[in-house]
Amino acid sequence: MPDTILVTGAAGFVGLAVTEALLARGDTVVAFDRAPLPHDAAARFAALPGRIVPVHGDIRSGSDLAAAFAAAPVARVLHAAVITAGAEREKRDAETVVAVNVGGAIAVLNAAVANRVTRFVYPSSVAVYGQQPEGSPPFSEEGTWPRPVMLYGITKLAAEQALARLARAHGLSFAAARLASVFGPWERDTGLRDTLSPHLSAVACALAGREAVLNRPSRGDHVYVRDVASGLVGLIDAPALRHDLFNLGSGVATSAADFCTALAAVRPGFRWRLAREGEAASVVTHVPFDRPAMDISRLAAATGYAPRFDLAAAAADALAFFSAHPSA
Repeated sequence: MPDTILVTGAAGFVGLAVTEALLARGDTVVAFDRAPLPHDAAARFAALPGRIVPVHGDIRSGSDLAAAFAAAPVARVLHAAVITAGAEREKRDAETVVAVNVGGAIAVLNAAVANRVTRFVYPSSVAVYGQQPEGSPPFSEEGTWPRPVMLYGITKLAAEQALARLARAHGLSFAAARLASVFGPWERDTGLRDTLSPHLSAVACALAGREAVLNRPSRGDHVYVRDVASGLVGLIDAPALRHDLFNLGSGVATSAADFCTALAAVRPGFRWRLAREGEAASVVTHVPFDRPAMDISRLAAATGYAPRFDLAAAAADALAFFSAHPSA
């Protein structure tokens, strides 16, 4: 039956993708964010069978959270509000990054407990694994020791551990999903997302008829956002969970160069290459090291999750989406 889910950060990248997936199947979504939904998203969502209830507010505000939970009888929560901080924001405003990413997450969980929510899902990040030794096996929830490098990964790890502990203390069903490097529809510069994917820049080059110049291939687990939405909805829905921590990725390691090759196969005339020494790149990878794939077997066993978008399918879908939504 249709349900009511509160999505924080609903106007952000992952929040929009999950909101769209929930509305498409007829759920009610309380879409909580400081920013309004992008115009293209609001128009697209209005045509879906579900009902959206926008609520503007700050996750650090108790009164704003109370208004969100009062807007509809919320059964489950996806807490996706976050500041994806780059190096410059770390130096400029570390206090806000920590306050939102850790303190805000705890505030949302406490509000969920007060409102008798049955499931709380938290999208964490592959960034918690940091830089592992070269030749490391696929990242696994139990076998890979977290080594976050940037403040973003540090706050993600702190939040997922704090939320798991508090959820257990309150008897709340909880799941954290460590997302691989996400790309695809609805990605854009929101002012809170400092490191956009190289895939987005590559698609922009392809649509504009420009050659894509990559700073480095960047190998790692890159997952399409529609698969991320599917995985998170699976965790929202699962009747019982044996674990509270899951990897959510494609399960394979690919590079930005691999994606450009896939783009070229579906966009005749698109050209790409690696930057020459000293040359400015138009497709920039911000992670200065490679990562292995993620082991997604735990999520598959718990929810039946299986990625549907390989690079070829992702390239075709992303071109179609951003052609139709140039301002997304």
